[in-house]
Amino acid sequence: MPELITFGESMGAMAPGERGLLRYCDSFKLRLAGAESNTAIGLCKLGHTAGWVGAVGNDGVGDFVLAAMRAEGVDTTAVKTDPHHRTGLLLKELSAGETSVYYYRENSAASHFSAKDIPYAYLRDAKILHISGITPVLSESCRGAVEAMIAFAGENGISVSFDPNIRRKLWGETDFAPMMRSMLFSAQIALLGTEEAAQILGTENPEEIVQILREKGVERIAVKNGGEGAWCADRETFVHIPPESCKPIDPVGAGDGFNAGFLCGVLEGKDIVTCGRMGAIGGAMATESTGDYEGYPSRSQMEIRLGNGTRIYR
Repeated sequence: MPELITFGESMGAMAPGERGLLRYCDSFKLRLAGAESNTAIGLCKLGHTAGWVGAVGNDGVGDFVLAAMRAEGVDTTAVKTDPHHRTGLLLKELSAGETSVYYYRENSAASHFSAKDIPYAYLRDAKILHISGITPVLSESCRGAVEAMIAFAGENGISVSFDPNIRRKLWGETDFAPMMRSMLFSAQIALLGTEEAAQILGTENPEEIVQILREKGVERIAVKNGGEGAWCADRETFVHIPPESCKPIDPVGAGDGFNAGFLCGVLEGKDIVTCGRMGAIGGAMATESTGDYEGYPSRSQMEIRLGNGTRIYR
């Protein structure tokens, strides 16, 4: 069974072939998108096993999503195919220095996933269950499924990793901060940005964030702040991890790349500094590609950036 299992919505992403306003683009390429599947792919690229739990429609986009994940080594045997609802889709708009995303995910197959669809036998032997705050916002049934999975993980000694991954377009006028706070406090591993912490915990100060989470029993913490680096902590150590050098062209997927690197370190029993560095490397390399996960490091690339390997040019 996979070491890490994640649950969420994965979609088809229509990426334009050129930069500029969407209305002037006449060619697109279908790609895979999804915070949770990004993290699973990042783990597989680093030599670990990961599985994705979710739902896709019985359609061509769903077929593409499953094929793309399998191609990257992610186990999809527990994915539900919903014959009544379609796979979600998004459109990207790439302009100078920023990426805009337009979602078409209402009433998607993933949003109809519920607690009765959970493959508990599949989850039982995982070491980490990774959840993002996107999934419980999709629908009441998804929220129920997330809560049931977190409870199951607690009963079976599975570490819960939680990234709030706030999406304002999904929140709308609803304040999901109390729910996010509850799920964050239920996790053993917390991965969040400073702006997210401000909305959920009422502070952007890394030391205060870590103190709050430690008091709630969170064992490993990464507070991400983009180009400023990250602050990582366990029960004894609190350290700033500087950003890794990179040549960014698209920030989408960087947070998930950080998560993959950090969780790889956790699975390997690395110290918190090394976990943080692995996260920073994953996040930095993610920005050097226009795809969500295409720039994520391989194991050899990670070791080279950590200083444990040698690059051969010829």
